[in-house]
Amino acid sequence: MAVTNATPIADYAVLGDRHTVALVSRGGSVDWLCLPHFDSHACFAALLGTPDNGRWLLGPADAHARSTRRYLADSFVLETVHETGSGRVRVTDLMPLADGRADLLRVVEGLEGSVRMRHEWVVRFGYGATRPWISRHVEDLEGGESRLVTAVAGPDMLVLRGTRLPTASGGRHVDEFDVAAGDRLTFSTTWVRSHEKVPPPEPVRPRLVATLAESRRWAARSRYDGPYPEAVARSLLVLRLLTDGVTGGIVAAPTTSLPEDFGGARNWDYRFCWLRDAALTLEALVGCGYLHEAEHWRRWLLRAIAGDPQDMQIMYRVDGGRELLERELPHLPGYAGSRPVRTGNGAAGQRQTDVLGEVMIAVQDARRRGMPEDEQAWALQRALVDNLAEHWDEPDNGLWEIRGPLRRFTHSRVMVWAALDRAVRAVEDHDLDGPVERWRELRDRVRDEVLTRGWNEERQSFVQHYDTTEVDASLLVISSVGFIAGDDPRMLGTIHAVEQDLMPHGLVLRYRSESGVDGLPGTEHPFLACSFWLVQAYAKAGLVDRATALMDRLVGLCNDVGLLSEEYDPTGGRMVGNFPQAFSHLTLVGAALALSEALGRQSHGPK
Repeated sequence: MAVTNATPIADYAVLGDRHTVALVSRGGSVDWLCLPHFDSHACFAALLGTPDNGRWLLGPADAHARSTRRYLADSFVLETVHETGSGRVRVTDLMPLADGRADLLRVVEGLEGSVRMRHEWVVRFGYGATRPWISRHVEDLEGGESRLVTAVAGPDMLVLRGTRLPTASGGRHVDEFDVAAGDRLTFSTTWVRSHEKVPPPEPVRPRLVATLAESRRWAARSRYDGPYPEAVARSLLVLRLLTDGVTGGIVAAPTTSLPEDFGGARNWDYRFCWLRDAALTLEALVGCGYLHEAEHWRRWLLRAIAGDPQDMQIMYRVDGGRELLERELPHLPGYAGSRPVRTGNGAAGQRQTDVLGEVMIAVQDARRRGMPEDEQAWALQRALVDNLAEHWDEPDNGLWEIRGPLRRFTHSRVMVWAALDRAVRAVEDHDLDGPVERWRELRDRVRDEVLTRGWNEERQSFVQHYDTTEVDASLLVISSVGFIAGDDPRMLGTIHAVEQDLMPHGLVLRYRSESGVDGLPGTEHPFLACSFWLVQAYAKAGLVDRATALMDRLVGLCNDVGLLSEEYDPTGGRMVGNFPQAFSHLTLVGAALALSEALGRQSHGPK
């Protein structure tokens, strides 16, 4: 039965330490946290079930409290002010950066009057399935004794410390207390391996200051100076948050199974590193001046896909691991009753011919902007391109991971062209070694095929695949990758077809799911990245007014702390899908960069 009282996705903010991410609701409930890594088992999983599946609530007892929140500038330190009829209280939440620990810190400060607060600590390891063994302890510290609570199950231990600790009640730890003006209470949850000693407490204030300073230093490196600066800055920070600080792997989202169709089965695990999404993330970061991140990811790529080029997967674990076995978790009812809840991702074994194109575009862009060349990196790219040259003509699952019959998708073929084109440019512009004549001949052959078989004369549009007249939002990137000019009549015709077929509410669908191409039941909502692609396509075509109007609407869909999900339901006015979504944020940055360039052309006139 559907859960009708699920917290709206837009009501969540995120905290993170660049190894994992927590989702905390406006009311102060941490409903999702996997420790210590993005793809670890969740210890708080109420997001996909009920509070009994684990959460950490620290918020006002008054259900009618008014709550406002913000991130402290250029960081993911979250400050929430709760106001009731009797007073105001501020809660500051953070996961400290780069200190070698896995901690979530919470500070409660009384601002005015008195506020009754509720504290619930419900730990359930194994995605909400496993009740831990709970113990209370006394530790000897230099300043005297301190009390703590530990929760242990298998290899995992959580440690709760605080100014005051909740007491056991019906399988959870609960407390209520009053916070008066001037009061300050601190709480922390720390993950540690269960066979290790409990780590000592660390003072909150220095870690807060260090986290803010580290995050602000990174944000100050941005060279973006175009429109929508706040949305771009927050999106860049999201992309960094989703990049593992040690391995360099970039996850698509920190959540699993937030549905594309409420109450339906389109629920997927996005806590992995898609080569495509990561490459597009690098394009966004490099476009704003973050070149070091490209080198870090290139090293991750070398490790992850080392070996036979034919064994390259479309996605990997954060550490580069290849095992992503998809399974279902029947003990969880799912967000808003959307089942099944899945972990792992069966699409890892799919053939998606477009992937190398995105990788080659990102690497060539970074190379053009000054990233030092690496002999091993080029050797790998060359081997991958040579392998693509042998297999490019085979049908594939396409960008959207179609689980129906394999097709010859037009977007996939355009990206084959892009991979070969960037390989040719690497040889011609950067004096790298490679069979450039062979690559050039094949590049031209692929282009001719796309212009012949991927184009429908009657519709005056490119089509989703060679055996249909349907269109697909991925066709909007054809001009962005340089296959044809943005104002080419064929591009303008394709934009018009997308507007006609895929924009029932002014936002862009990926494709018409009614066509049955994806082999899945149910429908879905507009995919935000596709609408940002339309902004880019408009900008490339010189349709700046249209681009600006759509960009205004899209940026307005961000929640109050600047975050976007995968999709948006314009009828229900709600976010849909995994959250926050790298694809949405990276395309926001790409759209802003394209619009900035178009506005520059408009103000300076044609060259």
